[in-house]
Amino acid sequence: MLALWVFGGIVALCGALTLAEIASAYPETGGVYVYIREGWGRLPAFLFGWAELVIIRAAALGAISTTFAEYLLRSFGHDPSMAPYNQWVHYVAAIAIAIMGVLNYVGVKWGTLVQNSLTVLKCAGLLAIEIVALAALPHTGGHFTPVAPAGSFGFVPFALALTSVLWVYDGWADVSFVGGEVKDPERNLPKVLIFGTLAVIALYLLANIAYLSVLSIDEMRHSKLVAADVAQRLIGEPGVAAVGVIVMLSALGTLASSMLTGPRILFAMATDGLLFRRLGQVQPRFQTPGAAILLATALGVVFVMLRTFEQLADTFVTAIIPFYALGVAAIFPLRKKRAGYKPAVRALGYPIAPVIFVLAILYLLGSALADPTARIPTLAIFAVIFSGLLFYPWINRTIIR
Repeated sequence: MLALWVFGGIVALCGALTLAEIASAYPETGGVYVYIREGWGRLPAFLFGWAELVIIRAAALGAISTTFAEYLLRSFGHDPSMAPYNQWVHYVAAIAIAIMGVLNYVGVKWGTLVQNSLTVLKCAGLLAIEIVALAALPHTGGHFTPVAPAGSFGFVPFALALTSVLWVYDGWADVSFVGGEVKDPERNLPKVLIFGTLAVIALYLLANIAYLSVLSIDEMRHSKLVAADVAQRLIGEPGVAAVGVIVMLSALGTLASSMLTGPRILFAMATDGLLFRRLGQVQPRFQTPGAAILLATALGVVFVMLRTFEQLADTFVTAIIPFYALGVAAIFPLRKKRAGYKPAVRALGYPIAPVIFVLAILYLLGSALADPTARIPTLAIFAVIFSGLLFYPWINRTIIR
């Protein structure tokens, strides 16, 4: 299990190291969309924006808000997996999406203030859980003995589990989506991409070591809310309430970040002539991409009312990682073909880092197609993405001409 977190962290870091270079050359709003457009052309960039519009951002907002809702109900002593509370989860999550949408609509200042405050609180809270759990290790003894006999490792199950890990690590590329609104982007974007990713890897790897200090693999397998169960084992019900607050803050911070960054892709596409111009308009009073934010909010609410957390998280990761791979791989044609390509920094580990990232994504997608239980959902997601090919000629002709 720990190997999953290490490997997932290496994959994310390889992507971040590569995007640090491309982001320093194209510090524009839209991030990965811009990198795909510059490296591979308008059609692949449109497909990314199309997927972002119809499936990616809505699934992300839905999964994050569902986590918030489940822990909120658990904090009040309700089991979110039992009726009627399993239905309440959807309503609470939808309300959370709507609130964050409004905060980002009324101004970047309010959105970033909420995000920055919640980021500090959630990191402090996660560290507190880790310290308490590791401090109890002499008494608990830990559960670090391998639970399976040698030779039982499977490449397909490992890849399917990696999907969940990459969902947790996701966010390493999100800062690029607001590149046009970052101060001194040539310097700050690479720093945030690299050091932010390293910090997240350290936090989550330490968290899982802390969880293993208290719970066995089998107990974690059957746990709906692992952090809360760890706190209950160590402190009792007050610990459950405290962890509930910490995880809720974490989820709200991530929701604020996703709501801040996602609509900027739609905004960039609209200003680039690949989506309806309305989505590229700036709200005159608040100076935010208001129409794009409202659309992302509405779609997020619809998705969270219809899908479970597992469905939302798997949908998001499966839909976005091929485009992350395209964005990272764009470094190859950009270095070879673009005379005006002048990044402020050079990617550490080039060309090994981007190759590792792309191969890891191909391994993950191939394993999903090889697994009978994941094959149909994966193909369905690809079908939605490539349905954009039906609309591209019409949008290209209607909007540009």
